Amino acid sequence: MTKRIFRSILLVALAVLSASGLLIMGVLYGYFSDVQQAQLGMQLELAARGAEAQGRDFFEGFQPGDYRITWVGPKGEVLFDSHSPGGENHMEREEIREAMESGRGESRRYSDTLLERALYTARRLDDGSVLRLSMSQRSVFTLLLGMAQPICIVFIIATGLSIFFAVRLSRHIVRPLARLDLDHPLEGKGYREIAPLLSRIHSQQEELKRKRRELERAGQARREFTANVSHELKTPLQSISGYAELLENGMVKPEDIPAFGGRIYRESQRMVRLVEDIISLSHLDEGAKGMDWTETDLYELALQAAGGLGNRGDVHIEVKGERAPILGIPQLLYSIVYNLSDNAVKYNLPGGRVDIIVRPEKDGVRLTVKDTGIGIPKSEQERIFERFYRVDKSRSKEVGGTGLGLSIVKHAVMVHQGEISLWSAPGEGTVVEVFFPAPFPHNLLNS
Repeated sequence: MTKRIFRSILLVALAVLSASGLLIMGVLYGYFSDVQQAQLGMQLELAARGAEAQGRDFFEGFQPGDYRITWVGPKGEVLFDSHSPGGENHMEREEIREAMESGRGESRRYSDTLLERALYTARRLDDGSVLRLSMSQRSVFTLLLGMAQPICIVFIIATGLSIFFAVRLSRHIVRPLARLDLDHPLEGKGYREIAPLLSRIHSQQEELKRKRRELERAGQARREFTANVSHELKTPLQSISGYAELLENGMVKPEDIPAFGGRIYRESQRMVRLVEDIISLSHLDEGAKGMDWTETDLYELALQAAGGLGNRGDVHIEVKGERAPILGIPQLLYSIVYNLSDNAVKYNLPGGRVDIIVRPEKDGVRLTVKDTGIGIPKSEQERIFERFYRVDKSRSKEVGGTGLGLSIVKHAVMVHQGEISLWSAPGEGTVVEVFFPAPFPHNLLNS
């Protein structure tokens, strides 16, 4: 990058130097040509006055110096020429013709053989003749050849200075970029022009850090999930294995065999439920692909869930609200209502109640599950939707369950782009609200 900047600066400097030199030479050459033309006119005026006063005697012994003076008769014949004893008719010369017509004439002619340019100025005298004064002027090319040595010296010095300053300037430009700390791009002092680039680098780094943290958390969650699954499967398997071994060895009394079979059945059903919940979570992690979205009445699903639970342990379940059509996946919506209601029953008190409330709102549908149970401490509320997390582990063993119900609820709500909130206090029960945003079929509300 430094070499590219150096070459660019050097080429620009040399181009500007060359263009400036040519421009200055052209302007100065034109300026001095105009000055010489004016001086030639003043000299001609003096010579014209002498010729009009003295006639031919004025030209006797005349020393024009660098000038050439020519006296032309009214018909174009040469009466006197300081550089030639005679000559051809000058009537066709531009400056002579203009002087004959208007009294004065000027012209400039270039000589390809002598590489010079001649300046002419002429004035008509009182007797009708024309007096012309001319001088030679070197061409630009001749001047450049004559000044080749000083021009080369100036060009070499200018090139050296250009290289010196190009090196310094290119290093000065690149230095802030070379000193940038890309790990902390916003802390360095650089150019304001690259501030948007540095900000974008910083935002990308923050995004990468965020994704790295998410991957680390996902990895940790995966490890914890594997450990929890292993633990949850190991417990019923050990029970089944122990009971089966006792039966196989004939160490169980005949009257106890049904009880042992019942325990084996319950533990196997617990494993089946655990596997089913794990499969459901895996499906939800993939966004519930392949599941059909249909128009469903959430109030009807709440009635079905309450009927499936029944009044267990003297806990009364009641469904309130009205019809609330929603566009969603029926089996996932049912699992949301069922798991929330099931938890409300399991962690309730004898003689308690669970209210399932479904209300359509202006911009969606709200599901509320309210219980009069044991409640959840504030410190535990943020973790209850984690997989296999249980607030009261001793009570969880008594009431059963896989510990995945609320995690399934959380992911099913996310699939429907809903929001879930919770309020609870120990001894005061728990209230869980799920809001499902529109769109949902308004026409069903009016049917």
